[in-house]
Amino acid sequence: MTEVTLQLEDAVALFYRRIAAAKGFPLEQVLCDALFKLAGELSLQALRTERQ
Repeated sequence: MTEVTLQLEDAVALFYRRIAAAKGFPLEQVLCDALFKLAGELSLQALRTERQ
């Protein structure tokens, strides 16, 4: 796996920290899951655009 470093606005970091704390997950896992979901959504959008 590749490790990356992200810089987040304080408000964004706080938002994801709160989600992580509420779910009992590490912050890194919540960010990873959110980015993975976004990548999937963007891929589907690109495929729809390509077919039109």
